[in-house]
Amino acid sequence: MKGIILAGGTGTRLRPLTQLLNKHLLPVGKYPMIVYGIESLRKAGIIDILLVISKQSSGLYTDFLGSGATFGVNITYRIQEQAGGIAEALDLAKGFVLPEEKFVVLLGDNLFADDLGAYVVSYAKQQPGTARVLLKEVDDPRRYGVPVFDTAHKELISRIEEKPEFPKSGYSVTGFYMYDTSVFQLISGLAPSARGELEITDVNNIYAAQGGLEYDIVPGFWSDAGTFESLQEAAVEMKGLLP
Repeated sequence: MKGIILAGGTGTRLRPLTQLLNKHLLPVGKYPMIVYGIESLRKAGIIDILLVISKQSSGLYTDFLGSGATFGVNITYRIQEQAGGIAEALDLAKGFVLPEEKFVVLLGDNLFADDLGAYVVSYAKQQPGTARVLLKEVDDPRRYGVPVFDTAHKELISRIEEKPEFPKSGYSVTGFYMYDTSVFQLISGLAPSARGELEITDVNNIYAAQGGLEYDIVPGFWSDAGTFESLQEAAVEMKGLLP
């Protein structure tokens, strides 16, 4: 399987730092944030990685990561010219993955302490045309995309609600998604959301409506390191996971 790390975006919650540097290059401990995502995929057995980045700091990415050989992977780069949503960034991966090939998508600011390899192996056995997401139990699910579980089929999600006032579960959808190339057809039919972006939640909800959105629950540390508080927490929790 191949992996796609989405590392564009403007990082508005981390300004003024992100006015100078793309947020995925900000330090988490002694490494830039992006290195943890690369290592998560490598440990899961994924060495062919597409890195979708914005023009900001693109030279710094290539200078630091190069071909990826130093990190035990092969990196291909693509530029997202403007921030148009996660699904739009994912659409740039067309051609990188082969027809009907399964692959993993990781949001570059999502950091996991767990080895994710078992989840990737499990998804490889799923039927074509289905998707899988990773969930994490959280203290305040109102801040996240929250899964509503299918009562008739416990292994399925019936829909995802974004930042609901009254969450129907105590879990968050993390930024780790598993698809095959059927996802690109779904993206092509999306309409922009109210904020003018192509939303990955809309993609996942199409799979859910078709009875094809499964999930796994990660037990260990997970962070959406998009705020100063979560960035500091991640630096503490991820310490020692890399040499």
